[in-house]
Amino acid sequence: MEFDFVRHMLAIRHSDGGQKAVSLAAKPVAEFYAETLSALDSLGIESHIVGKPNEVEPAIPFAEDYQHAEYDPVAAHAFWQQLVQAHRVMTNFRAAFVGKVSPVQFFWGALDLACTRFSGRPAPRHPGGAPNRPDWVMAEGYSRELSSCGFWPGGGKEGAFYSYAYPEPEGFSARRVEPDAAYFSDEYKEFLLPYEAVRTADDPDRAVARFLQTTYEAAAELGGWDRGALEDDPNRLTPQSMRRS
Repeated sequence: MEFDFVRHMLAIRHSDGGQKAVSLAAKPVAEFYAETLSALDSLGIESHIVGKPNEVEPAIPFAEDYQHAEYDPVAAHAFWQQLVQAHRVMTNFRAAFVGKVSPVQFFWGALDLACTRFSGRPAPRHPGGAPNRPDWVMAEGYSRELSSCGFWPGGGKEGAFYSYAYPEPEGFSARRVEPDAAYFSDEYKEFLLPYEAVRTADDPDRAVARFLQTTYEAAAELGGWDRGALEDDPNRLTPQSMRRS
């Protein structure tokens, strides 16, 4: 299943060659949900979908949500392009970490693209409290020390890059990070870099890369991570070194 924000459809392709498409257009969530389940059924795909959103409040069951019925194709396409660019830079950042690290992945609850690095050490039990999400999910997800970064639609008029640590080491919020437009949000308890500051920068890629790197360094250095064991040069395998080996 793939969201196509060029033709504005949810494309569903089966390994036997069968295909279905559900249009992305102004319609109630309940209607889109019913069309999606029908398309899966018609392709013989047995699906088990929890019919209620999480991380939002109120969490209206999809089949009952006639309240939300707007779709802006221009905005959807622009957000997708933001994600494409963020994914590219975050993937480069991920390559320098050889410890346990998540993929650059999209979370539908908070609607954020995220990548998380782990120190390998256990963390204090997370208190939970995320809207419409069991506390055990948060406790499991945050069971190890981590530094997480990503991009989401909040934090600025055009969205923002973010970075936080769990548990937050002493002095983290006061740490100076780059670029100058980045700041620590007392509201969200994380560093933010507004997308508009990146978009208007002389070198947008470098602005994001410095934000990701310096906020990670704040978490790792203040948290006492074994950086020597967890990091490496992603370009270490040059053609010359490979021939020598």
